Amino acid sequence: MDKIKVIITNKQKDVKIPTGLRMLIRRCCNAVLTMEEFPGSVEVSVTLVNNKQIRELNNEYRDIDRVTDVLSFPMGENGKYDTDPSTGAKMLGDIVISMEKAVEQAERFGHSLQREIGYLTAHSMLHLLGYDHEDNGLQRLRMREKEEKVMSLLGLPSSSSYVNKDNEG
Repeated sequence: MDKIKVIITNKQKDVKIPTGLRMLIRRCCNAVLTMEEFPGSVEVSVTLVNNKQIRELNNEYRDIDRVTDVLSFPMGENGKYDTDPSTGAKMLGDIVISMEKAVEQAERFGHSLQREIGYLTAHSMLHLLGYDHEDNGLQRLRMREKEEKVMSLLGLPSSSSYVNKDNEG
């Protein structure tokens, strides 16, 4: 991989963006591309939104009228991507993260907001590279393993399994 350009836009005011979060998102994108041995230069867009905004996008693009944590909009298919004519970089697509939902999930799973944002970024980057988990089978397992590998590489390993801490005995 030659060069990665991650364009991060904050379109929400509900959650203060912690210092270092933008760098974490860039590092996470870089870690996924390195792990996948993705060739060439790339561009990725990451937009931070609130629950209302992501619900509207989820409804508009997926016909699902509810809040979700992250949406991925890949610009490529079967390893073929549009190229930015001015830079020659492959345009992987767009990632949209609900900061409100990320805060909720970090609290529910008992880990940091940084780990949650890192995980959502890794998850979405894998979608941009063509991974899917809709069949609940082997692909979902492979995707989860790759997500956790990236989290460990970034020093944000899972403290345990994804268990709702409200249900602990």
